Amino acid sequence: MSFLVEKFLEYIKIDTTSDSGSKTCPSSNIQFDLAKVIVKDLETIGLVDISLDENGYIMGTLPSNTKKDIPTIGFIAHMDTAPSFNGTDVKPRIIEKYNGEDIVLNQELDIKMTTKDFPELKKYVDQDLIVTDGTTLLGADDKAGIVEIMTALKYLKENPQIEHGEIKIGVTPDEEIGRGANLFDVEKFGAKFAYTIDGGEVGELEYENFNAASANIVIKGRDIHPGASKNKMINSMLLAMELNSLLPVNERPEYTEGYEGFFLLTDFNGSVETTEISYIIRDHSKEKFLQKKNLITEAVRYLQVKYPDAQLILTLNDSYYNMREMIEPVYHIVDLAKEAMLEVGVTPIIKPIRGGTDGARLSFKGLPCPNVFTGGHNFHGKFEFIPIQSMQKSVEVILKIVEILSK
Repeated sequence: MSFLVEKFLEYIKIDTTSDSGSKTCPSSNIQFDLAKVIVKDLETIGLVDISLDENGYIMGTLPSNTKKDIPTIGFIAHMDTAPSFNGTDVKPRIIEKYNGEDIVLNQELDIKMTTKDFPELKKYVDQDLIVTDGTTLLGADDKAGIVEIMTALKYLKENPQIEHGEIKIGVTPDEEIGRGANLFDVEKFGAKFAYTIDGGEVGELEYENFNAASANIVIKGRDIHPGASKNKMINSMLLAMELNSLLPVNERPEYTEGYEGFFLLTDFNGSVETTEISYIIRDHSKEKFLQKKNLITEAVRYLQVKYPDAQLILTLNDSYYNMREMIEPVYHIVDLAKEAMLEVGVTPIIKPIRGGTDGARLSFKGLPCPNVFTGGHNFHGKFEFIPIQSMQKSVEVILKIVEILSK
């Protein structure tokens, strides 16, 4: 498994932070720095039909080595890291045979990852953890997924006695800013179905995700000198606060879990004259998703009637939908992944994704695509870590999926 670890450590040191403010694809040109390395590595492994297009999408093929009629399967990961935390100058460290105690990430800055705050660490006593130095994220989301797929394909290429059908690898840009599937060419990819290798801890297997929308409200008030403002001033910030008070407190992210949806206030910028606020809206249930969108629409309408001299402009856009409706007709692909996990000694943890994934968008584009674990924890921050043994299990699951499908 040295290839797995060496490539992971190499890849995470290459900055691939995506940029939500950019209109290009990929959103940051630095993603090509890693993309070119991946292409060379795929060539070295011996894949064919390798491509890197102008938008940063990578595809490659491991040809079938059997005359059996086996469906073409794909494995997909993304190369960008989240812009919410520093991804530059990553300095990983391997903690061999972790002892179960608090981990000092950075002595100089006094940054610790404690078992009190992160009790899941106790699951990995005597395993080998890859951690950060406390100043950056790690990048296991989703460079771990890339190297796990590549390691499995390398093993199959080096062991031609293992029968398999045609296997595709896809690597996308900009997943972290919700654009990873935008320009993914499903027809060119050519797989019957696929798995995103982009989940968290060992055993995660997901085929449900949020329905998602974004809401932006511009509120135009009236700024008058406060000494002469009676019956004239309309403070747009106060209207924004009133709008927020109309949304249910218990439907904020910090009070929800499992299948519970939420409204998240993401931006609030304002003055007396003009205020702009933004929300993201999430729910697994299509019915409750529509109810949430209707609620914010009605709240804006109510305030417009209450304050006729103000102006409230709502822009409401859907982002993605729950892939469950696209996966259930082909649920055997979930059963396939579950069987593979059980056969390699992993207990499947089937739960809804409290977020989105490339797989959701791809499922609606005609490529059913459940999500499988990478093994990582605490993505998008300085406390991110991944056990090497969990990465190895991900590779084993990928290989077992291929084996079972080939029977």
